[in-house]
Amino acid sequence: MGEEERSGDERKTSEEVDAGALFVLKSKGTWWHCGFHLTTSIVAPPLLSLPYAFKFLGWAAGISCLVGGAAVTFYSYTLLSLTLQHHASLGHRYLRFRDMAHHILGPKWGRYYVGPIQMAVCYGVVIANTLLGGQCLKAIYLIMEPNGEMKLFEFVILFGGLLLVLAQIPSFHSLRHINFFSLVLCLLYSALAAAASIIIGNKSNGPEKDYAIVGDKETKVFGIFNAMAIIATTYGNGIIPEIQATLAAPVKGKMFKGLCMCYAVVIVTFFTVAISGYWAFGNKANGLLFTNFLNPETNHYLVPTWFIFLINLFTVLQLSAVAVVYLQPINDILESALSDPTKKEFSIRNVIPRLAARSLFVVVATIFAAMLPFFGDVNSLLGAFGFMPLDFVLPVVFFNFTFKPSKKSFIFWINTIIAVLFSCLGVIAMVAAVRQIVLDAKTYKLFADV
Repeated sequence: MGEEERSGDERKTSEEVDAGALFVLKSKGTWWHCGFHLTTSIVAPPLLSLPYAFKFLGWAAGISCLVGGAAVTFYSYTLLSLTLQHHASLGHRYLRFRDMAHHILGPKWGRYYVGPIQMAVCYGVVIANTLLGGQCLKAIYLIMEPNGEMKLFEFVILFGGLLLVLAQIPSFHSLRHINFFSLVLCLLYSALAAAASIIIGNKSNGPEKDYAIVGDKETKVFGIFNAMAIIATTYGNGIIPEIQATLAAPVKGKMFKGLCMCYAVVIVTFFTVAISGYWAFGNKANGLLFTNFLNPETNHYLVPTWFIFLINLFTVLQLSAVAVVYLQPINDILESALSDPTKKEFSIRNVIPRLAARSLFVVVATIFAAMLPFFGDVNSLLGAFGFMPLDFVLPVVFFNFTFKPSKKSFIFWINTIIAVLFSCLGVIAMVAAVRQIVLDAKTYKLFADV
C-alpha cells in the first residue's frame, strides 16, 4: 500500500509532466466522484435508441445482447482498471489511454492507433450530443409554439452556446458536482420515458404492437450488426484511464466501487427503457424513443405535453454534461500543446490559449452538428470503429500483455475469445454502418430541418 501511495504522489514521470496532466487530469477525486464521471460517460441519452436496436433483434436476441454488453463491458473495464492499478504499484501511473498503449504495446500503437481513435470517438460524441441537444430544444419549442418557424440549426447553435460556457470548466475533477446532477437527470428522464411508453402501450388507441423483424434477408442481416453497433455505442466509454486518473492516490479498489455504482444505474435505466419502449412500439420504434410519443396522423402527443417537456428538458441538461465529459481528453491534448506547465494554471499565459482553443473546438462541433442532421448514422460508424476496440478489445489485450496469464488458463482464453470475437464484430458493424450512411445520405441535405 505504501509503495502505491508513493507512486501516486510521484505519478508524473518525465513523459507525464505536462500542462494536460497538471491542469486537466488532476488526481483529487474519491470513488464516488469516479462513479459520477463513469455514469455520465456511459448512462447517456443514446440509451433512448435501445428500443430501436431491439426492432432489428427481437426479444430474445435483444435482451441477450443487452445482458452480454453489460457483462462484457463491466468485465473489460474492471480488467483495464486492474491493469492501471498494477502499473501504478510499479511506479508508473498512466493517465491516458494512449499512454497505456504506448507503454504496453509500443509507441506506434499509442500515437497512430489508440490516440486518433479515442479523439475521433470523443469528438464524435460531442457533435452527436450537440445535435441531439438541438433536437430536444426544438421539441420543447414546438410544445410552446406549435406553429413556430425556428429551424433545427438555430437550436443546435443555442445548445452550442451552452456548451461553449461549460467547456471552460478547468479540469475533469471540477465536473464532479455537475456529474452528480447528471446521474440524477438520467434516472429522471429514463423513468419518464419508460412511464410514457407504458402509458401509451396500455392505451386502446395506442400503436398496434408488432414484434416481427421486417425487411428482406440482406436488410435483416445488416440490421442485426447495426443494432449491435448501437448497443456497443450505448455501453461505450473510451475514457476509462482518464477517469481513473482523477482518483486521488492510492487508487486501489476505488475504480471498482465506481463501476459498481455506475452499473447499478445502467441496469435500472437501460433495461427499463429498452424493454418498455420495445414492448410499446415494437418494430415501429424510432431511432430516438421520444419521437414515438407523437402521433404522426394527428400530430398530437400520446401523453400529456408536460411529460414531453420534462423529458426533453432533463435530456438537454444531461447532454451538456456528457458532452463536457467527452471534451476532457481533447482539453488534455490542447493544454499539453498550448499551455506552459511552469506558469500558474490561471495566469494570462495559460488562460488565453485555453479559452481560444476550447471555444474553437466547440464552435466547430456545433457547425458540424447543424450541418449534418443525420450524424446518428455516423455515430454508429464511430461505435463500430471506436468503441468496439477501445472498450471490448484493448482492455483484455492490455491485461494479457501485462499479467501474462498461462495460455492454459481460463482467463487467457476468455480474454482471447473476447478480443477475436469483438474485432470481427467491429469490422462487420463498420460495413453495416457505412451501408446505412450510403442509404440515408440520399434522403438528407446539409442543414436540413429534421
